[in-house]
Amino acid sequence: MTSSDNTKLAATALLAGGVGAALSYYLVQKKNDAAARDRERSSSFSNLNSRTSFIFQDPEYDRGTSAATAANDTTVLMPHSHEERMRRRIAARMAVEDENSQPRQSVTVRVPASSANCGPGYDCIGLAVDLWTEVTVSRAEEFEITAEGDGAAEMPKDESNLLVTGVKAAYDTAEKPMPPLRYHVVSRIPYARGLGSSSAAIVAGIIAGLVLAGHRLPVWGSESLLQIAATIEGHPDNVAPVIYGGFQIGIHNGTRWVTERVPCPPGTQLVMFIPDFIGKTSAARGVLSDTISRADAAFNIGRVAFLVHALAMGNLDNLKWGVQDRMHQPQRAEALYKHLYPMIKAAEEAGACCAYLSGAGPTVMALTSGASGDIFTQREKERTDFSVAKAMMQVAQTFGVKGRIVVTLASNEGARVVKVDPPFSSEYITFRDNV
Repeated sequence: MTSSDNTKLAATALLAGGVGAALSYYLVQKKNDAAARDRERSSSFSNLNSRTSFIFQDPEYDRGTSAATAANDTTVLMPHSHEERMRRRIAARMAVEDENSQPRQSVTVRVPASSANCGPGYDCIGLAVDLWTEVTVSRAEEFEITAEGDGAAEMPKDESNLLVTGVKAAYDTAEKPMPPLRYHVVSRIPYARGLGSSSAAIVAGIIAGLVLAGHRLPVWGSESLLQIAATIEGHPDNVAPVIYGGFQIGIHNGTRWVTERVPCPPGTQLVMFIPDFIGKTSAARGVLSDTISRADAAFNIGRVAFLVHALAMGNLDNLKWGVQDRMHQPQRAEALYKHLYPMIKAAEEAGACCAYLSGAGPTVMALTSGASGDIFTQREKERTDFSVAKAMMQVAQTFGVKGRIVVTLASNEGARVVKVDPPFSSEYITFRDNV
């Protein structure tokens, strides 16, 4: 073998060695990269499983937030911080869809009755009642109000009707001129009986006006609909359950009205004695003193706490203590409703969990338990509504108070639109009741 051949052989060996070394290095790096990715993935899943709070820095969750903003925002939002989370989400959105914000020609709104105060919760606690009024408001050439059903004859047919007040407030909020409208009311809420007929009218009017005007309001962090309604009514105990349903606690925090829901125990029924005579809120408030004693204030504070705890825990036995009151019921019973306390006593002795004056009266509300499914297929002895109703009516007859008993349920649902022209539903999406 010549020296030239030896040189070629050496060069070939060096080249092969270099290629082999490069290939080995590539394979080792590839293996290391795969291991690193596995470790990163494992760490990511570990962090996900151990997370106990939500860190609001996900651009996909809050569309419209820049990556830089999301990266700099490390504020921890706890699970209960729903209003703040919703506020940030809304702040990042562009706008409500135009097709759902256009003015409408007519709208029908369904609103529930409500029972306020619930004993000691004067002007701050209320319950939605499964009695419903439907209001249809349509654009027209001239103003008109027609009504049918419960209380239709007593209902104002001019612009003093609170339904019109609500619609005006909605158009004022939308900053749009209010057109001539026609109103038709199908009332199933007894008028001026302490079951929130005025609050139902206010809320129905606001919702109808907003839909007709094509205007929407923020809820999370502001509860704008509640602000309008409570400002008109002066307190939230009726309008809050009319809007949201269920048991509601409402306060003014110094800036705005705020509400929270309290659970209603399952199987609860409402047994109410509704007198034939009208109870004027102004007269019922007129018998109350502007001041109360420290002892009476402490009494009511304790009873409100007991009431909320009993509802939250489902402890029906404690409701009768939770609805006791010294702030308004004794004064109204003495001056206006002599039947009140005898009827409360009779209802509780007949098996009611509790009983109280509904709103400013004159209706007396009793809560009973034991209902399950359709009551007309359930054995009566499993429930107490019939015996309580009978006991309440006997007291009414003793005091010569004419009226009727109505048995229904608490409503977990508040006011809602049930018909609109043109509809919100389309060929791509159908809302409830094809609204």
